[in-house]
Amino acid sequence: MAEATNNLLGAYLKDRRSKLDPAAFGFAVGRRRTPGLRREEVAQRANISPTWYTWLEQGRGGAPSADVLNRIAGALMLTDIEREHAFLLGLGRPPEVRYRAADGVTPRLQRLLDAFEVSPALIKTATWDVVAWNRAAAVVLTDYGTLPPGERNILRLIFCDARVRAAQYDWQSIARFVVGAFRVDAARAGAVSEVGELVDELCRRSPEFAALWRDNNVHVHGEGVKRLRHPILGPIMMEYSAFAVDGRPDLSMIVYNPATSSDAERIRSLVASQPAAR
Repeated sequence: MAEATNNLLGAYLKDRRSKLDPAAFGFAVGRRRTPGLRREEVAQRANISPTWYTWLEQGRGGAPSADVLNRIAGALMLTDIEREHAFLLGLGRPPEVRYRAADGVTPRLQRLLDAFEVSPALIKTATWDVVAWNRAAAVVLTDYGTLPPGERNILRLIFCDARVRAAQYDWQSIARFVVGAFRVDAARAGAVSEVGELVDELCRRSPEFAALWRDNNVHVHGEGVKRLRHPILGPIMMEYSAFAVDGRPDLSMIVYNPATSSDAERIRSLVASQPAAR
C-alpha cells in the first residue's frame, strides 16, 4: 500500500516538474532530453538532496515529511489545490490550513447570492465577518452596507447590538450556539491566532460572551431553523443551511430559506418595497 502511494506521489511530482519552464527560474535551457525542470533543479529550489528527490519520484524514497513536501510544492510552484493533492498522495492527509483574510468575493459568488430573491444569503469569513450578502439579507437580517466594514461581524452584532439581540426569540441559546460554531470555524481555517483580538474585545464588552467563551463548547453550523421578530414582518421563520466555499476554507455561505409559502411571500413583498441595498 505504501509503495503504491509513493509511486502515485512520484508520478505526480514528475508530471508537475515536466510542465515548468527552466528559463522562468533562471536555469539555462540548452539541450534537454525531456521538457521541464531537471530533478536536481527541483532539489536545488527545495533545498533537499538531489538523490533523495530522485528516489522520491521513483517511488522508493519513503514518505516525505510535511516540511519537505511543502518545500517541494513551493519549488514546483504548485497551486493550493495541487499542494493539497500532493499531501493527500504522500501523507494521506491535507496540509495544515494556512489562513488568509478574505478581501471580498468574486462576481460569480455575488451573482449566486443575488439569485436567492426571497432567501437571505450571505458569505462570512472564519472570523465571522460578513463579506457579501444579497438584498433579502439586507432587508430581513441586517443592512450590512450601512455598517463600517469592521462592524460587519456576526458576533459583534449578536452580543453588542441591542436591535439584533431583541430580534432573537431565544437569545441565550443563539449566543451559546454562535460562540461554539465560531470556535470550530476559526480552528478549521487555521485562524485561531487571528481571532485573539476579536475575542479579547468581546470579552471586555460582553460578560456573557466571556462566560460562554470560557465554557469551550463547540458546535457545527450545519443546518437548522431560525426564528426572528422582524420590526416590519413580525414573526418570521426560516430554515438555514451552511455551505463551504470550495477552495476557500476561510469562507462559508449561509442561506436562510423561508419556512412557509407565507413567509416567502411576505419577504418578497418587503424586498420589492425597499430601495436597493447599498
